[in-house]
Amino acid sequence: MTTSSPPPSATFMEMRAVLARLPGPDEAARAKVRLRQADLTKPPGSLGRLEEITEWLAAWQGSSEPRCRRPRVCVFAGSHGVVARGVSAYPADVNTQMVQNFVSGGAAINQLTAAIDGDLRVYEMDLAHPVGDFTQGPAMDEARCARAMAYGMMAAETGIDVLCLGEMGIGNTTSAAALCLALLGGQAEDWVGPGTGVAGAALERKIETVRLGVERHRAVLDDPLQVLAALGGEELAAICGAILAARMGRIPVLLDGYASTAAAAVLQAVDPHALDHCLVAHRSAEPAHAALCARLGQKPLLDLGMRLGEASGAALAVSLLKAACACLDGMATFNRAGVSGPV
Repeated sequence: MTTSSPPPSATFMEMRAVLARLPGPDEAARAKVRLRQADLTKPPGSLGRLEEITEWLAAWQGSSEPRCRRPRVCVFAGSHGVVARGVSAYPADVNTQMVQNFVSGGAAINQLTAAIDGDLRVYEMDLAHPVGDFTQGPAMDEARCARAMAYGMMAAETGIDVLCLGEMGIGNTTSAAALCLALLGGQAEDWVGPGTGVAGAALERKIETVRLGVERHRAVLDDPLQVLAALGGEELAAICGAILAARMGRIPVLLDGYASTAAAAVLQAVDPHALDHCLVAHRSAEPAHAALCARLGQKPLLDLGMRLGEASGAALAVSLLKAACACLDGMATFNRAGVSGPV
């Protein structure tokens, strides 16, 4: 399904107000799940991260019976003016072409969503009007960025068990790298990778583009939302909005790869606990993603050498959530199974 209706109006003041009242985890639900895990027919902790997943789901769903029956997969598609600088191996026309591929069911994410019995939504973010080249000025003004965030918030509807967030946007790993450099420091080379497959002179142009962009907007680097507007894209802003709405609606979030995680980093720069309801689904093959995850305190669930985007890694990780819930729900306790517990 594609959603392309006009985004609602919003302001950064409204977004900051949401960030100021983010709900915390349900620790009672987490504790109940932890107690049940200890009573199941297995050595303590032997299911490793599957046990952590059920506790995390319980805390953020607010239920001692976590579930993963209704996953939603969201792909936000945006267009970047910085592509004109030759930072990608593909032309900007691919954005519209890929959205049509999603709609017709021909993309990888269509197959992966079907495999988890998920609900795929594709959100087209004004592809006919790319955000600006951030080396020449802000990618977006505050109004456009806040509208994109508000648009993303519409993805977190009542009844969803987990929200998988991904993107499509030629040039957005350039924006992602610029966001990381602006928010986390270092050198442009630390955050820039091949993206769609650039190398040699094209990779050098990409590095220089990120360096120039962050230098141009140095005056706003102390305000993460202004950094998002100056260097980001509409699809990255929408991911931020979806993360916030999911938190308010008690919906756990799976983040996809480098671009999605870079977008989320904006929120963590505002509030160190803004991503507590999020897990990074997989470690992207984009070289800087591992460093970004480490800086955010995230340990990706999967590492399959993927770098596709499209929420592909997030959709795959849903299978782990389903497996974790199945073990919690279906395993017998020591008493029920007649198995001797630990001595």
